[in-house]
Amino acid sequence: MPVFTYKVRDRAGKIVSSSIEADNITQVRDALRQRELFIVSIAAPKTGLNADLNIPGLEGKPSLKDVAIFSRQTATMLNAGVPLVQSMAIMQRQIEKAPPKKIVKDLRVTVEGGQPFSEAIAKYPKVFSRLFLNLVRAGEVSGTLDSILGRVSDFLEKELALRGKIKSAMTYPVIVLTFALLITYFLLTTIVPQFAGILTSLGSKLPPLTQGLITVSNFLQNQLWILIIVVAVLVFVYNAYYRTPKGRRVIDRIKLKTPVLGTLIQRSAIASFARTFGLLLESGVNVIEALDITKGTANNAIVEDSIENCKNAVIGGDAMSNSLIVSPVFPPMVTSMIAIGEETGALDDMLRKVADYYDREVDEAVDSLTAAIEPLMIVVLGIIVGAIVIGMFLPLFSIIGNLTQTA
Repeated sequence: MPVFTYKVRDRAGKIVSSSIEADNITQVRDALRQRELFIVSIAAPKTGLNADLNIPGLEGKPSLKDVAIFSRQTATMLNAGVPLVQSMAIMQRQIEKAPPKKIVKDLRVTVEGGQPFSEAIAKYPKVFSRLFLNLVRAGEVSGTLDSILGRVSDFLEKELALRGKIKSAMTYPVIVLTFALLITYFLLTTIVPQFAGILTSLGSKLPPLTQGLITVSNFLQNQLWILIIVVAVLVFVYNAYYRTPKGRRVIDRIKLKTPVLGTLIQRSAIASFARTFGLLLESGVNVIEALDITKGTANNAIVEDSIENCKNAVIGGDAMSNSLIVSPVFPPMVTSMIAIGEETGALDDMLRKVADYYDREVDEAVDSLTAAIEPLMIVVLGIIVGAIVIGMFLPLFSIIGNLTQTA
């Protein structure tokens, strides 16, 4: 029989630590309460599901991946029949870093005190999103918390995969652009000044391209701080403008209309919308609240406006699909599938199919973006390096020509 360790406070208020054999933590709790002892903590034995679990997430500052791992582990243990409090205690012992360990401990203490799990996670809105919170509440009401957490895990893992695809699409051009800038800076601040010194000593007339390169070289060597200030001001102005409602709409609309990149943003937004909205409906959340929660996960003002218009249409008694038809984000295929889902009463299933389809579309958009950016970056880098080389050697060709004529 498993041995549980516990801490209790006796009638005199003294903390006492001991152990007891029992089949489960409920028996331990009942036995201690029969002795009229106040329970401080109960630790499950390290056997079976209580053995050391490898939880790679939740070891530092909680992130989306950490929450996905937490959700998956909790769903697995609940499905195996482990009580929620014991599940929290198991994970608390396995986590080493302080911030997430403190969060899981607080969740355990709150639930152990008799409050619902949803109330416990509601205290950490920066860790557990509104989507996560509402799904947990739906799971508690329906008595299917383990199933709901499993769906949340699937959702978060797909969301992480989607973000990973977009990140991978942007990583290559950023690396190439960084190296291009570094190489350009090196050539302009190291190689160009040496050539400029040689050409000046020879007293040759410099062509406009060479004079321009020398001017840029002198600027980067002596007045680089001006460029840094200008860039910092531009970034500040951009961020300040983007924080305004009008600015956010203008910039997000430009993003959606950008060639190649706009297609990627649109397809990822549709996939995220369909997956989030479908999961909420499937979990029993009403349509109005589901649309409101989905709107908060859009991360694009134009998409948010479309979802808000859709919500207002539903409130007014109209069909969702009628509102989405006029949206600049959702193509006819999506609105048609949503309309079919509304008519057949299988909207959540139809949304899942939309999400799966646009996941594949995102893969194609990522490949297209990478294929378009790679040759473009190579051409740009070639033009920069070629211009520098030509600008430096043009005067030399002129000098050699003059020497040949003199001879």
